[in-house]
Order: sequence, then structure tokens, then C-alpha cells
Amino acid sequence: MITVDQALEQLFALVSPLRAETVPLTQAVGRVLAEDAVATRDQPPFAASAMDGYAVRGQEVSVGARFKVIGESAAGHGFDGICGAGEAVRIFTGAPLPEGADHVVIQEDVARDGDCVTLTDRLGDGDNVRPAGADFRAGDRLKAPRLLRPSDIALLASMNIAEAVVARRPDVALISTGDELVMPGEDPGPDQIIASNTFGLKALLDGIGARARILPIAGDSKPLLEAAFDLAKDADLIVTIGGASVGDHDLVGDVAESLGMERAFYKIAMRPGKPLMAGRMGNAVMVGLPGNPVSAMVCGHVFLAPVIRAMLGLGAGPAPRRSARLGADLPANGPREHYMRAFVRDGEITAEARQDSSLLTVLADANALLIRPAHDGPRKAGDNVSYLQI
Repeated sequence: MITVDQALEQLFALVSPLRAETVPLTQAVGRVLAEDAVATRDQPPFAASAMDGYAVRGQEVSVGARFKVIGESAAGHGFDGICGAGEAVRIFTGAPLPEGADHVVIQEDVARDGDCVTLTDRLGDGDNVRPAGADFRAGDRLKAPRLLRPSDIALLASMNIAEAVVARRPDVALISTGDELVMPGEDPGPDQIIASNTFGLKALLDGIGARARILPIAGDSKPLLEAAFDLAKDADLIVTIGGASVGDHDLVGDVAESLGMERAFYKIAMRPGKPLMAGRMGNAVMVGLPGNPVSAMVCGHVFLAPVIRAMLGLGAGPAPRRSARLGADLPANGPREHYMRAFVRDGEITAEARQDSSLLTVLADANALLIRPAHDGPRKAGDNVSYLQI
């Protein structure tokens, strides 16, 4: 058996960032920016008013000063003239500052009488002007790689960028194996169960930028497994669930190798998830996950998510770990790294009482995987421990 870190290192050696593609800005959220985006203009493109008020020359601003109002500047409709000495231009938020003016007195600080305004003793500080290019300048860059959030999309639009160059979404083929499985909504026989792992893994992988597709269930026979692999041959990542152990009906490894899979490793010193294999199969990376539903989902968080991030160009590294105070004592851990279903609240983490790898209800109630290193000694409440957020 190899360690989790060793398995991740070998997985990262099998993958590389995918090619880039150009998409409309409306389709770019949640994608990974693959090339720097370069602003084509200044923002704001002119000195603009930050408030509703009156644009004047700053050197003339003092309590009691009087100005003649000579025009108006509104957003999209600036004042064409020059604001001279003793003159003011009515101005609104976001409107261009007229030539000659460099200060905006907010409307609450003036008294207006016809075409004249007088600055009152409520006069505040600050010029209430947004300088040209205060947000960004033409040529400024939004650096890649970057997972694009809604705020990034707004910034790109403001930069006058209509399309974004993003990493292609990894195509992931999910294959559940086993005669005991039927799809949700079907009528299972007395010895059958519902295939749940592929649906949970698809939700996980789609949520981090992949495009996962669920293939038909492959029964426990070589022809059915070969047919499933044929359907997955164009994928970037092939994930099988179940059939990766060493029982008489666990055929995935043998069939994959007969089809050219070059195995990188098999079995990880972790729980749950020990019977995990990986290798290269043609142009795809192949990962064989254990069939227990919790094991499959834990391996999804620990191994598949980092692999997807590497394919998207976000770097090769393990899932980010956090720390919290232990809420209750834990006994010593065994020889395998243990990912315990747990719940974190207010900086404190408590392991679930039941850790059986078949219990999806426990996983659904958890929001973290508490990580116990191999041979970790007993832990006391209050100790700091590491966890993965799920």
C-alpha cells in the first residue's frame, strides 16, 4: 500500500492542464481563466462625480462662497462647456466632471436660489470625485489561472471584454459496476440496491468545473465492462465505482489492463477507500474507486477533486486542509490515514459516532472529514486537528 500523498503525487504525474477555449462572457462564470484578460480602457474613463451636487473649482470652496449655475452634467450626458471662476455645474453621481472643475459639493451642503448656490456651514471634507482610471487602466490584467466568480465577470465586462479564454471542462466518464445495481427510479430485485455513487460523484465533479456523464451500469462480466470502457474512450478521466477489489467478481482491474491500462498504483493506506487503483488508459486517466458509497465519495474529495483542479490549470496540490478544536476525545488511530465523517461548528469539530463506509446518512449529516494521520495517538478534546470541508 502507498500513502495518500504518494497516490496524489502519482495521479498528478498522469495529468496535465487541458487546452483552452473561448466562451462568451455570459458562459464564463465558474470556469477557470486560462489566459490573462487585458483591459481595453480606463475605468472610469473620465473624472466622475461620486455624489449628486455641484461641480466647482476646488480653490474657491469655502463656507459662504456663491456660484452661478451654468449647466448640468448627468450620466451619459456630460456638460460641453468650461466651468470657470465663480461658476458651478449641477452634476449627478457617475457623470463626467466638466472641464475646469475639480471638486463636487454635495447638494446637502448648498442653498440654491434660482441660478445661484451658496455653500453652507455644513460643508464637508473631500472632493467627491472619482479620478479617471481609479478602478483600472487600459492594459491592466486579470491574471490567470483564476476561477471566475460573478464579481470577476462584472470586472471583465467593465474592461470591455466580451469573451474569456478559459480551460476546457474535463470530460469525466462515470461507470458504476456490479450486477447488484439498478438506476434510481427503477424497480430493484430482492438482491439489488440503487446506484448512488455515480450521482454523488457527478454532483461533486460538476460543481468544481468538470463535465461528468453517467454511463450505463456495467454488470459483472468482461463483455459488459469492455462495452462500458468503449463508451468512455473519449473521456479525459474514466472513473469506475466498484469491482476494484480482489474478489471473484471484481473484474475492473483485469479488464482495464486487458484494454491497455498502465497501472500506476493499487491500494492506499487510508480508510475508507483502501481498494483504489489508478493508471493511464489511452489518452485518459483511469481511477478505480471502491464500491462502498462513503468510500467512493471520500475518494472523490481526496483524489478526484485535486485531479480536476490540476486539469483545469489550478495547480497540482491536495485538497485544502483546515483546522479546528476537537470537541470530544478520540482513541488512537491505526496504521491507515483515517478520514472520519465529522461536523464543524463555531471552530469545533466532532467526529460522528458511526464511521461505517456504507452509511450515506452519516455522510449527508457531516460537513467535514476529520483527518487522523496513520498511527496518530489518542487525542483530547481541545486539541487542534485537520479536516477537509465537504
